[in-house]
Order: sequence, then structure tokens, then C-alpha cells
Amino acid sequence: MTAPAIAPWKITVCGIDELPEHSERGVTHVLSILDPDRAIPDAFGSFGEHERLELRFLDEIEDTEGGTPPMQAHVEQVLAFGRTLIAEPQEDAHLLVHCHAGVSRSTASMILIIAQARPDLPADVIVQEVFRVRAKAWPNLRMIEMGDALLGRGGTIVAAVKDIYRAQLVIRPHLADFFIGENRAREVDAARSQQG
Repeated sequence: MTAPAIAPWKITVCGIDELPEHSERGVTHVLSILDPDRAIPDAFGSFGEHERLELRFLDEIEDTEGGTPPMQAHVEQVLAFGRTLIAEPQEDAHLLVHCHAGVSRSTASMILIIAQARPDLPADVIVQEVFRVRAKAWPNLRMIEMGDALLGRGGTIVAAVKDIYRAQLVIRPHLADFFIGENRAREVDAARSQQG
């Protein structure tokens, strides 16, 4: 969570297992990204009154037979949810975005929501803030590419996210093999192409 210096609201990114830790933190808006067959987390029963959008797709970046990757309609829904925060600002607004592990779909969504709310900020500032808030961030590249285009950011968000991949591979080099094994080699290649 951070003070609203970059984001216009308090922000939290987490995974499903961490949701109970945030039930009494005054969350007003929740973007819940779940796998298609995942049950709604019980933790929401202990949250106070809040606005919630639930989306269901897998953490994939390529079209595959039988897959359920994020589609442009999903990203449009993420941005529409973000616009509700902009349209009805609350002094105590607190946005929580979660996916399964709080690493990829959720961090991509948070980056795009903040980028929409703060068109005055450079993409790298926004991406670094989400990285600061969620140190294990590895934003879903497919979502970032679609969101960057929808927001008219000219590839700047995509470029900033590639810097995060590169930083993560320095800290956690084993992630390269993991993401290649998950059919996400494009992200690893993007990180390596940024290296000098």
C-alpha cells in the first residue's frame, strides 16, 4: 500500500492467500482476477462494503488451443473499472487488485489503471511504483500491450515493463526458465533485449 502520491488512491496488490490480511484495511474497490474454474475466495465475506469487479482468464500471453488468455475485452473492463474510481473520487478510496499469486495479471492491471488515471506521469514512474509496492511483480505482457494501445501510450508502458523483467532476472534469474516453461518466452526475450 502507498500514499496517493503516484496513484490517486491507496493501492494494494496481492494474491488470493493474502486476501484475509487486507479485510480490515478499508478497501473500497476490489478488482478480482480469477482462473476460470476458481471458486470466489471466502475472504471477501470478511471485507467491508466495497465495489468489486470479477474477471476470469488465465495468466497467459499467447493464444493456444484450449487456453483462456486475457482478451482486449478484459482489459477494457479493467480500464472501465478504473474510470469509476476517477469519476467518483473518494478521500478514503483504497483499490486492491488481486490475482492468483499477485504477480502478473494483478500488477499489469494496476499499472494500466494508474496510467489511465495519471496521463501526466511517465510510464516508467508508474511501473516503478507498482514494482515498489509489489516487489515480485512480473506484469502480463499481453495485457500491457493491449492496455498501452488502448491508452494511446505509444509503447512506453511496454518499454517500462521490459525494464521490470530485466530487473527481476537480475534478482531472480531462475524466473527465466520458469516463464519460458509457461509459454512466456516473449517476456524473457524482451528482458534480455534490454540488457546492454
